[in-house]
Amino acid sequence: GQLPTWLQGILLRNGPGIHTIGDTKYNHWFDGLALLHSFTFKNGEVYYRSKYLRSDTYNCNIEANRIVVSEFGTMAYPDPCKNIFAKAFSYLSHTIPEFTDNCLINIMKTGDDFYATSETNFIRKINPQTLETLEKVDYSKYVAVNLATSHPHYDSAGNILNMGTSIVDKGKTKYILFKIPPSVPEKEKTKSCFKHLEVVCSIPSQSLLHPSYYHSFGITENYIIFIEQPFKLDIVKMATAYIRGVNWASCLSYHKEDKTWFHFVDKKTKKEVSTKFYTDAMVLFHHINAYEEDGHIIFDIIAYTDNSLYDMFYLKNLTKDFEENNKLTSIPTCKRFVVPLQYDKDAEVGSNLVTLPSTATAVKEKDGSIYCQPEILCEGIELPRINYDYNGKKYKYVFATEVQWCPVPTKIVKFNMQTKEILHWGEDRCWPSEPIFIPSPDAREEDDGIVLTCVVMSDPKEAPFLLVLDAKTFKELGRAIVDVEMHLDLHGMFIPEKDLKTEAE
Repeated sequence: GQLPTWLQGILLRNGPGIHTIGDTKYNHWFDGLALLHSFTFKNGEVYYRSKYLRSDTYNCNIEANRIVVSEFGTMAYPDPCKNIFAKAFSYLSHTIPEFTDNCLINIMKTGDDFYATSETNFIRKINPQTLETLEKVDYSKYVAVNLATSHPHYDSAGNILNMGTSIVDKGKTKYILFKIPPSVPEKEKTKSCFKHLEVVCSIPSQSLLHPSYYHSFGITENYIIFIEQPFKLDIVKMATAYIRGVNWASCLSYHKEDKTWFHFVDKKTKKEVSTKFYTDAMVLFHHINAYEEDGHIIFDIIAYTDNSLYDMFYLKNLTKDFEENNKLTSIPTCKRFVVPLQYDKDAEVGSNLVTLPSTATAVKEKDGSIYCQPEILCEGIELPRINYDYNGKKYKYVFATEVQWCPVPTKIVKFNMQTKEILHWGEDRCWPSEPIFIPSPDAREEDDGIVLTCVVMSDPKEAPFLLVLDAKTFKELGRAIVDVEMHLDLHGMFIPEKDLKTEAE
């Protein structure tokens, strides 16, 4: 096929690449050592490259020829890298272990720089052109967080907004929203952007010893949306995991009898909205988008009724009969919540406060809190992406992978949130990755552009490829076949040519 002539830049992707080191194996797919790969588009041609992230974790493991650094699903013993990774720590001081810098989940842009990220306090700078691993940044040197999301948001000024959990401060577990500027003042050119990181606000955890796990958060023009779900980390268990010989993942548990709390932070005042909004227990990883309309916040997420998704990816479950034998016990559901921030304070108890046309409800309770029920938009989609120019604004389209009862995607879809129309792309034995939308330079409409996805074949004898679709019609424009093995990845980003430093710089 043909690539659009305007497509110039790099599609950069990240994900777990290697699961066996020497005689040792990781327990979980999300533990594998990070493998970066990229597709460079130049004058109608595509160049592929891949490279392991040379993290301290990677270097320690390779040097020892076994797994010596613990990951979320795999506890490693004993640890000859003690000089880099803190020793098992005392339960009494509630300190937290020093985590791995195996940044395998996503790519983040900060000013002119790019970082591989995971959910610990470490990120690794990389060169997007050569995939070389550069310096390590520790968030906790600039803000008191031990965990941070891999799904930051970017505002129109290029600032990064991200959230992390602070478990450092004894008895004061909280979620911290922080902002990183894209550049530093001229006179401080030697300093990094992280030195100018500012805390926007913090939200105390409902439970000091059981903070909520979260993978992403939402944003509108004026608000930050944080969902405190009853999928929680047990800090006491985590503090003793090493001594008990269990992995950190076993310290996560789902409390299905609990509520899910919605927090809305006003960006201008940096204060949380005082009304308590909640819904039933659920587990979510990905926010899709959110916006404001007539005094309401509307946000779309993909939610599950249990935490079976994480368990599916234990490698013992990923056998050759994986597709037949592994069934999710909860299908991903795309839910739209409509939350009335401005409502009649004298409204009767039991009345629905949503005044927009929607089947979503927000009912006033006796104690003044508001119980929200969503509108179900569709089922069976994951890894959602939008046209990011519409982030925080009213929008129509989500691009996603289609997953039914099996967690490995077999199709990608374009779903219209307003009309519920759906377009698919899928072929036999194809496992596509998260679809990335790239707007065309003269785009007038939200879906003017293309969609890129990396496709791995379930039959190892068949070559993987990069697929390019017209975002409007979902028709194939072209594919670039890759003659080396490609891995299933997680997330990534497209970097337009103008955002790449020239080699001289």
